[in-house]
Amino acid sequence: MAGGEPQPGTRFRLEKIFSMQPERLFAALVDADLLPRWFGPVGFTALGLQFDAVEGATYRLAIQPPEGDAFHIRGTFRTVEAPRQLAFTFAYEEPDPDDQETLVAMTFESAERGTRVVVEQGPFKTPARCALHTDGWTDSLERLEQALA
Repeated sequence: MAGGEPQPGTRFRLEKIFSMQPERLFAALVDADLLPRWFGPVGFTALGLQFDAVEGATYRLAIQPPEGDAFHIRGTFRTVEAPRQLAFTFAYEEPDPDDQETLVAMTFESAERGTRVVVEQGPFKTPARCALHTDGWTDSLERLEQALA
């Protein structure tokens, strides 16, 4: 596309309302002890966690899918403004040919019934990779809600 704009379908935006205050939700998202209970699609397990949610700090996660070998995700925290914003880069150490580093941006807003969290990620190389991550974050947000119930 002209101007270096990403092709349609290479970014996503999800919104979910959690029945808790932004401070509690934000704290849960950056809690290394809680992260294995919610991060990733259903059936996937986060292991080998190395992270401290501080701007400029790096993180690394080992993720075990239901079948096959574990894979690794790494990145850098770009914005950590509790309890309103969290942004970090996201890259696979063993990338699929269609993978590239993306930016995950999360915002937390007071809502009538608690907190609205907005998750945006992109740009992806292909709509298929975007759909994969949309599904993964959809599952992760559901798992987070269950972990905090």
